[in-house]
Amino acid sequence: MFTRSRRNLARWFTLSMGSILIVFAGVLYYQEAVEQLALKDRLLYKKARVIAASVQYELQQGQGRVDLSNVPFLGNNPPPADTEVIYAGWYDRLGKLRQFFGAPPPEQLSAAFEFQTIKTTNDLPLAKSKVSWLRQLTLPVRHKGQLIGYVQVAILMADAQDALRGLLMFLIMAVPIALGVISLTGWVLGGLAMQPIRFSYEQLQRFSADASHELRTPLAAVLSNAQVGMLAPLDQGASKHLRLEKIAEIAKSMNTLIGNLLFLARQAGHLSPEFLKEVDLTDLLGELIDFQSTTIAAQHLNIKSDLPEQSIVVLADPDLLHQAVGNLLSNACKYTKAGGIVQLRLYTQSCSAVIQVEDNGIGIPATDLPYIFERFYRVDKQRARETGGFGLGLAIAQQIVQAHGGHLSVKSEVGQGSIFQIELSIHKN
Repeated sequence: MFTRSRRNLARWFTLSMGSILIVFAGVLYYQEAVEQLALKDRLLYKKARVIAASVQYELQQGQGRVDLSNVPFLGNNPPPADTEVIYAGWYDRLGKLRQFFGAPPPEQLSAAFEFQTIKTTNDLPLAKSKVSWLRQLTLPVRHKGQLIGYVQVAILMADAQDALRGLLMFLIMAVPIALGVISLTGWVLGGLAMQPIRFSYEQLQRFSADASHELRTPLAAVLSNAQVGMLAPLDQGASKHLRLEKIAEIAKSMNTLIGNLLFLARQAGHLSPEFLKEVDLTDLLGELIDFQSTTIAAQHLNIKSDLPEQSIVVLADPDLLHQAVGNLLSNACKYTKAGGIVQLRLYTQSCSAVIQVEDNGIGIPATDLPYIFERFYRVDKQRARETGGFGLGLAIAQQIVQAHGGHLSVKSEVGQGSIFQIELSIHKN
């Protein structure tokens, strides 16, 4: 139980911290991408302004046409590697390409004063691969307040891509390592957090076991003295004899309650493999039908069994399994009216052995079904007092079944009866 709780704590800690880490990594990558793009845009705008200023200067000098070869960082040859300019173009007022430098830009403008990211498969002089990403800016140029044309400049995004790719590779390697460290930290912190809880639970468990054990001794003394008193001659007083019978009855009831509490205190979690052995359910249930307590409980009922002829073997503690099914049978007999039917079935389903206890008794309301396996829970308080139950039989049956790795379920309708079903894994040799 504590290992499972510790595992759950570590899992939730890893999930929460891992989610924060992944979101942080995503935000970090996004901010780096925005920063790289901003750097490219500033560089691109600076180069476009230089070209626009050169064009305005030529027009002020009275030259009738624009010559991009006069731009300082372009010249008549392909641009040097440090300029990063792939192409520069001059467009007239109508957006028609008039002059360009470097790789051929688009013949017609698509938009004015706009940054664009373009994917191209052309062989570019500075590109490292056939598929390249460019950042392009189209800037309007005015002279004496009038629009005279547009300058369009594009630069490579390769260095920005390399920076983002390096960051992405770092995050891909760092995030799993960080998640592993977080998971290990969660496991350690979960263990530290569970220590006081485990200590308190063990103290409570020891107290329950010790209290139940210590209470057995005085109860046994009360019971034995009451039974000895009942052996005295009846002429000493019938009332005294009745009181002794009442003492014996109460002592037996308290002894049963303490035994049940002791079982619930000691039996927790799955049973260890050394306590399990091969059990033939067909033989075990056949013996249970003929068991004295079952016969007494069903003396006014019609009890039937539907058991297969072949053996169905499971790994179990036979005494505990006997007690679990016996509790279900006893419960069915208590809440079935005289002349009713209680039926015990055994069959296989897929890889499971299924044990069913069905009755046509009073049934269980739908509102009570989720709680019937809780300790001390009684559906009908008045009937429970009449039958002398403590509300522990179903809780013990469920705990035994769960200790064997099985499942206990119930279906019931008021006035129609109930079906309790146990599912256990079949042992294969």
